[in-house]
Amino acid sequence: MVKATWNDAVIAESDETIVVEGNHYFPAAAVRPEYLKPSDTTTVCSWKGTARYYTLSVNGQENRDAAWYYPDPKDAAKNIKDRIAFWRGVRVG
Repeated sequence: MVKATWNDAVIAESDETIVVEGNHYFPAAAVRPEYLKPSDTTTVCSWKGTARYYTLSVNGQENRDAAWYYPDPKDAAKNIKDRIAFWRGVRVG
C-alpha cells in the first residue's frame, strides 16, 4: 500500500498507483478531498499536457500547489487521467 502523508495526515492511500517519472499517481478516489483546495496554477509538459494543481490544507497549515493532476492528458499520458500526484514535502511511500 502506497501512502502520501503531510503534516501528520494521510492524504492518499492506494495499492493501485501508477509511477511516471518517479512520481506515484494515485487514483482520485484514493485521495481525501477534504485536504485539497483548488489552485489557479497550471504548467505544461510537452508529452503529458497541461497540469492543474491543488493546495493541501491540513491541520490549519497550507502547502501551496503540492498536488497536481492532468484533467485532459495527451494520448501518451492517458494512463494518468483521473489521478493525482504529490511533491513539496509530501512523503510518498
